[in-house]
Amino acid sequence: MEATRKSNNSDAVAGIGPVVDRVAASAHEAVDKAAHAATAAARVIDKKGAQLKDLQSEYLDSCRAQVRDHPLAALGVAVAAGFLISFLLSRR
Repeated sequence: MEATRKSNNSDAVAGIGPVVDRVAASAHEAVDKAAHAATAAARVIDKKGAQLKDLQSEYLDSCRAQVRDHPLAALGVAVAAGFLISFLLSRR
C-alpha cells in the first residue's frame, strides 16, 4: 500500500514537469512581448519629445521676433493679461 502511494506520487511529479515547462515558456514569451512593446513605446515617446522640443524652440523664436517687431503691442498684451489675471484672482 505504501509502495503504491509512493509510485503514484512519483508519477504525478513526473507528469507535472512538462506542464511546468510549458507554463514557463509561455510566461517567458509574454515577458518578451511586453518588453518589446515597452521598447517600441519608449522610442515613440522619445521621438515625439524631440519633436515637441523643436516645436517649442520654433514657437519661442517666433514670439521673440513678434516682440522685437511690435514692442508696444507686446507691452499692451502683457498689461491686459496682468489685469485679467488680477481680476480673476481677486474674485476668489
